[in-house]
Amino acid sequence: MAKIGNIDVGDFPLLLAPMEDVSDPPFRALCKEQGADVVYTEFISSEGLIRDAAKSTMKLDIYEKERPVGIQIFGANLESMLQSVEIVEKSGPDIIDINFGCPVKKVVSKGAGAGILKDVDLMVSLTEAMVKHTKLPVTVKTRLGWDHDSIKILEVAERLQDVGCQAISIHGRTRAQMYKGEADWAPIAEVKNNPRMHIPVFGNGDVDTPERAMEMRDKFGLDGAMIGRASIGYPWFFREVKHYFETGEHLPPPTMKERLDAARRHLQMAIDWKGEKLGVFETRRHYTNYFKGIPHFKEYRMKMVTSDDSVDVFKAFDEVEREFSDYQFA
Repeated sequence: MAKIGNIDVGDFPLLLAPMEDVSDPPFRALCKEQGADVVYTEFISSEGLIRDAAKSTMKLDIYEKERPVGIQIFGANLESMLQSVEIVEKSGPDIIDINFGCPVKKVVSKGAGAGILKDVDLMVSLTEAMVKHTKLPVTVKTRLGWDHDSIKILEVAERLQDVGCQAISIHGRTRAQMYKGEADWAPIAEVKNNPRMHIPVFGNGDVDTPERAMEMRDKFGLDGAMIGRASIGYPWFFREVKHYFETGEHLPPPTMKERLDAARRHLQMAIDWKGEKLGVFETRRHYTNYFKGIPHFKEYRMKMVTSDDSVDVFKAFDEVEREFSDYQFA
């Protein structure tokens, strides 16, 4: 059984990765229903939190049905990070996660996210200060290193553990790779197999089939898998992995009814949480995967991703139901 602090997260837990404009409360709710063991918020700027920026503070919304839930923050300024911890604590999360892995230029250019991989001492000192500043378990999400020539993840993981980090999630790419090429899980396995390590080590990157999740567990020996892109528009991925672990067999794909029900609920929850405009806009990225594989579907998908009015999107769902209700997904 893996434990984050005193939180029992199960045997080889599946974690929903923190993804900007994706891992919001509506989507987290859907993933939780489908078997996600731990969910994380979108990453939140520490500078945005202390300035009380609306977009940042809104991301602090968490709900009882999500637990255990982690709030993820990023930044490179010690004072701002400590102040943000105090703000985050008031939302009552189970875990505080630090993002030391986001490769996006606007984050990295400020020395935050994966930018901090250039300064391991700062990464460690920030983590230590945050651990001392809260009673909540502090975890870290990071990458293998800045580039291929500066991979020090074995040392980094040890040092983070030594200052009180309670779990580490490692994406199997460097910052230089961004999301290109294949994720390399071997260095993550080296971290896990280091006899000095005793905190959970979770793998991230390219877990896109149940077989890959099993490989991460059985071949690489990791403590759990953090699922990102494979879940976008497909919250059923979590239940499919768990079914495969239990039976060695693939679940049939979700039916058209299940997909339409989920898409409708997703859109309505998004509108209820963030309003009509943002709710419609930020749910668009999910529709391709909700209805992936249906032939001659472009006309309907275009309606879903170009309509600014939720009434039109719901009408598009109704049209799909009429036209494709008998479609069998392979």
